[in-house]
Amino acid sequence: MSVEAKKRNATHAMDLSGVQVDPPGAVQKMEGVSNTIYSPGAKDPNTLYFVEVDPAVCQGCGECSHHCPTGAIQETEDGSRSIVDPAACMNCGQCLTHCPYGAVTERVSYVSEVFEKLKDPDTVVVSMTAPAVRYALGECFGMPTGTWVGGKVHSVLRRLGFDYIWDNEWTADVTIMEEGTELLERVKNGGKGDKPLPQFTSCCPGWIKFCESFYPDLIPHLSTCKSPVAMLGPLAKTYGAEQTGKDPKKIYTVSIMPCIAKKYEGMRPEMNASGHRDIDATINTRELAYMIKKAGIPFTSLPDEEADPILGMATGAATLFGTSGGVMEAALRFAYEAISGKTLADPAIKAVRTGKGINKVSVDVPGFGPVRVGVVSGLQEAARLCEEVRAGTCDLHFIEVMTCPGGCVNGGGQPVDDSIMEASLFKKMMARVNKRFNMRQVG
Repeated sequence: MSVEAKKRNATHAMDLSGVQVDPPGAVQKMEGVSNTIYSPGAKDPNTLYFVEVDPAVCQGCGECSHHCPTGAIQETEDGSRSIVDPAACMNCGQCLTHCPYGAVTERVSYVSEVFEKLKDPDTVVVSMTAPAVRYALGECFGMPTGTWVGGKVHSVLRRLGFDYIWDNEWTADVTIMEEGTELLERVKNGGKGDKPLPQFTSCCPGWIKFCESFYPDLIPHLSTCKSPVAMLGPLAKTYGAEQTGKDPKKIYTVSIMPCIAKKYEGMRPEMNASGHRDIDATINTRELAYMIKKAGIPFTSLPDEEADPILGMATGAATLFGTSGGVMEAALRFAYEAISGKTLADPAIKAVRTGKGINKVSVDVPGFGPVRVGVVSGLQEAARLCEEVRAGTCDLHFIEVMTCPGGCVNGGGQPVDDSIMEASLFKKMMARVNKRFNMRQVG
């Protein structure tokens, strides 16, 4: 970490020289899940297994197959399960979080590479943390389920040696404005031309791969917006580099996600809008917990701190992105006020929040009429709406799709524990998010 960064931050990075870095190919348990230390570099992500079933541990119960949204996991001759082809796997990790025997493992882990970059004084390491991580990380340290630990996350990242603590919520707000504006254009044009209705959200990498693989004819319906972290990566190496006076070649961006599929997204060849790799590494909540414990940092006793300026500010609306219906709710707030010119009396549009399944809602907007939206949680349910759109029988304007039931809070990279699966964490997170609504407008 640079001297300038140490002066800027309220706390100093700890000395990581004594931290032993696991070699490539090593297998480590990270919060109960086996992870293989492997940084793929420039390999085609479509050829990689991001999750895999260990036949030596698999008991053939079929629970993984039950939760697989595409049938990518099949029974083998000996009764165990296996992912038949990486092309069929959406990398969502729901098989992993639901396996009662811990037989599903992660095959890509950037943890050692990130540690090495943090130790390198010539590398400017930037963190980009997703909202859902802040509601799950505390669970790894014995804190109550769903506890918001955002301030401690900023604090611990500084101690690990990250030079800039930037925030995925910043670009979640950008997504709200861009996606909402695009929706207004599509509605105004009646869904004609190359931007038909309904418009699908484009934040979830599992859903994007699903659409590309199984419904390529519906790609024009996808919002043209990148996901928030896919926006923050290039911004870090362009605007962020310019504002901080850093050489973009020396900036190393670390995406910290609740999701295994984000590792796939970060490796996509088109993620180079900055002229460099936009996202250099992706780790999930369990891997961050592993790094904190490996470094010996007492997480629960850390003070709450703020993210760094420039790319670290956010509104309360951005926090909603962690749950199913959150992207829709935030975008609807923007669209409502942009269309009607009026302020919502109550910014909480609770009708769109969806723990699982499909939820269709009509929101009456003054000066326009009803805006018909759909929120779908789970790819099996998403396929039903895709079939309606393909058949021309869908009358919705806007559809949000989340691969994981309940949204990102139940992502494949979150702590694995039966007590926090699906609706339980979704409900607890929403209760806490509601208390944190101190900024209503996108600004």
